[in-house]
Amino acid sequence: MSVQTTQKADAELVIQRVFNAPRDLVFEMWTRKEHLDRWGCPEGMTIPVSEGDIRTGGWFRTCMRGSDGSEHWVSGQYREISPAERIVFTHAWDDETGGRGHETVVTIAFSDTGDGRTRMHFHQAFFASQASRDGHAEGWNSCFDKLATLL
Repeated sequence: MSVQTTQKADAELVIQRVFNAPRDLVFEMWTRKEHLDRWGCPEGMTIPVSEGDIRTGGWFRTCMRGSDGSEHWVSGQYREISPAERIVFTHAWDDETGGRGHETVVTIAFSDTGDGRTRMHFHQAFFASQASRDGHAEGWNSCFDKLATLL
């Protein structure tokens, strides 16, 4: 697996990974709840609640629980699900009253490397601050490490 993380300006996050698995399987890991619940949160956290409808026009809401018991809720809408090629969704943290915070858009593109592996191009924008972008970079990279291990 190769890893590359870059930032475009302060408001964008780009992560590229190559996974040792075929593109259909990597895409399935993103689009099936039983898989997402296993890797979709950073190391040291769990997903006690996840719900949604993974399809173009669908939605999601997930709770990530830290080892200290803290809960972090995130929700969004699926704008595009193109099998084995592309996923686009909105992403916003929910506050304790259920209100949505600043919304970003996540775009993931999958391509074959030609040797049975999959290149994933991850893009998230636009962040309200550099600190938010950097925190997301750390969290997503931890998730992707877990995904690589599962694959």
